[in-house]
Order: sequence, then C-alpha cells, then structure tokens
Amino acid sequence: MTHHLFTPVRLGNHTLAHRVAMAPLTRSRAGQPGNVPTDMNVEYYRQRAGAALIVTEATQISQQGQGYAWTPGIHSEAQIQGWQAVSDAVHGQGGVIFMQLWHVGRVSHPVFQPGGALPVAPSALPVPGKTFIIDAQGNGAWGDVPVPQALTLAGIHDIVSDYRHAARNAMAAGMDGVEIHAGNGYLLDQFINSNSNQRDDAYGGSIKNRARLLLEVVDAIAAEVGPARVAVRLTPMGRFMGMGDASPEETFGYIVRQLDTRGLAYLHLVEPAMVGTVKEEHADPRWDAIIQQLRAAYRGVLMLAGGYGRDTAEHALASGRADIIAFGRPFIANPDLPARLRGGLPLNAPDATSFFGGGAAGYTDYPAAA
Repeated sequence: MTHHLFTPVRLGNHTLAHRVAMAPLTRSRAGQPGNVPTDMNVEYYRQRAGAALIVTEATQISQQGQGYAWTPGIHSEAQIQGWQAVSDAVHGQGGVIFMQLWHVGRVSHPVFQPGGALPVAPSALPVPGKTFIIDAQGNGAWGDVPVPQALTLAGIHDIVSDYRHAARNAMAAGMDGVEIHAGNGYLLDQFINSNSNQRDDAYGGSIKNRARLLLEVVDAIAAEVGPARVAVRLTPMGRFMGMGDASPEETFGYIVRQLDTRGLAYLHLVEPAMVGTVKEEHADPRWDAIIQQLRAAYRGVLMLAGGYGRDTAEHALASGRADIIAFGRPFIANPDLPARLRGGLPLNAPDATSFFGGGAAGYTDYPAAA
C-alpha cells in the first residue's frame, strides 16, 4: 500500500504531487576546471525529476567550503550558469528542486583551501576521518584530514555572508529554494555539537551559543530569498566525522523550536541509523523519544531520511512521524523511483563502486522500468 506516499502536500510556495523526495547525494562529478555542472549532471537530474522534490547534492558556498574532489559550487558565474541548465531541465519535466548549501568546515584538506591553508572549524581539534581528495596524478583518493584552524569572529561573519551570497546565486540559477546543510559533521553541525565546539565566546559553550551560527545563517538567507524558500537539514545524534553532543535532546530541541518560529519551507532530519553512507541496524534507543519530541516542536513540514523503503516510508507517513520521506541510494539506481514505488515494481541495485567520481557509468545509465 502507498496510500500516504502518493498524496499531495504543500511545501513553501509549491504543492507537491506526492511525498517521495530525492535526498541530497554527493556524486563527485562536477566539471573541471571550476567545479561546474555539465550536460551529464543536467541529464542525471532530468532523469529524476519525477521526485516530488529534488534536493541537489551538497554544493559549496565558497572555495573554502569545499572538502571533497569534484563537488559543485555556487560561488562563480560559470557555476550559476551550469546550475541554471539543471533547474531548467527539472522544471521542464514538471519537477521542483532545492539546492543544498554546504560548507564542510574541518572536513577538508589544504589541496582545496585558498592558498593551501588549513581547513576551518569552531575549534582546532583532531578530525577522526578522511576526505576524498585529488592525488598528484589527478585521481581521486582518500586522504587524512589535518587538524583545522579555529575560526576567528571575522571569519565566522564572512561565512554568514558567503551563505547569503550563495543563496542569491541559487535563485539566479533558477532554484525553487535552498536547503541549509547543518548536519553530517560539516561546519554548522560542528558548531552545534559539544564534541567539536570548545569555544568560549558567543559561538561556544551554551546551547544557545552553539546554535547561534546556524540561526544567523538561516536568518540571513531568509532575508535574502524569503523564508518559504529556505529549509534546514539536521542530523540529531549523528556520529559521522566525530560528532556527538552531551545533551542532544536539549540541544536539538532548542534548535527545532527556534526554526519552528521562522516559517521555513521544511525541516529535514536524518535518522541516526545512517552514519555517513552506511546504515546501522541498531539505532540509539533514545531516538524514538527524541523524534517524537522534535515532531511535536516543529509544526511545519517535516521530511525524514535514513534508509527508508516503501513500506517503512508509508508507515512513517501514516503514523504522523513525517510529512515527506527522502530516499537516497534508491534514487541513484532508480531514476523512476516514484513510479516503481507506486507500482510495486522491483528496484535496481546501486553499484557502490561508482558512487563517487567517474563518468556516465553508474550515474546516468541506470534503466527505468519498462
């Protein structure tokens, strides 16, 4: 049964035809030089325009915000033009598309940073993870993340301006809205979580201070493009790239209550069973209580992601746990995923070896159902 999956829902300025959204998926296939979307990227998104909503792959707001090889940006004129072709293709198929805005913070490498500088972070702490860099031969390779430099107050204020400018560029590229990536261990998440934020100024210490940067970014972008075109993605209780918070119920409860007052398009939460791209079978037992708390605190449209299938998505919608379900890996291998779910058709299996980097193979060559 897909009774709830295929009912309409109002989201910002749009009425979506159903509730199967495409989650943001880093694929590392932006054109070079310049991290510019190409015709291949246009085709990839065009194929998937049957999603109720497409959230683009994470897109860096500045050169400083890049942390992985071949990821697209939205800070140059060429990038704006490349993304315009993507949005035109999606709109031509009747689709709706939001751009996910990204600053990776400490999850980067000097090869990406202006002047070969160290990546930036709330605090200069070791990072337990690797990032996908370009080696001396021009190939993709996993490299160690160095200890970052702590941001100055001036640097923080510059990043807020970069987010605002990137949102303006996204609108110039024809996007229907933007999703602020504040999860998965990247910059805004690094400020939120007590494990990664050991500052003693206005951006560290208390929950209010650790949430300050996110809310400043939300307010700056909403002032630029209007709150109905703004969404936020959070990963409460996420552990990817060393995340962790001493009191996630209080921290994310405060943030969600603050977001609830801002009239956003939607709030996007990732279930903690997903750690990066890997699904764990045993989620933190506190999560069900926390999601109920956050669901009650947020009165707007709530989107959930995290390893859902057709039946679990239908149950989440029927129970009121969520209003929209975002699917990730199923959309990689099934460009016509909504039609397959509606018809109960079998799904193509994704090829994990082609997730990051490469060409059309494993990107635009997955077949639709007959």
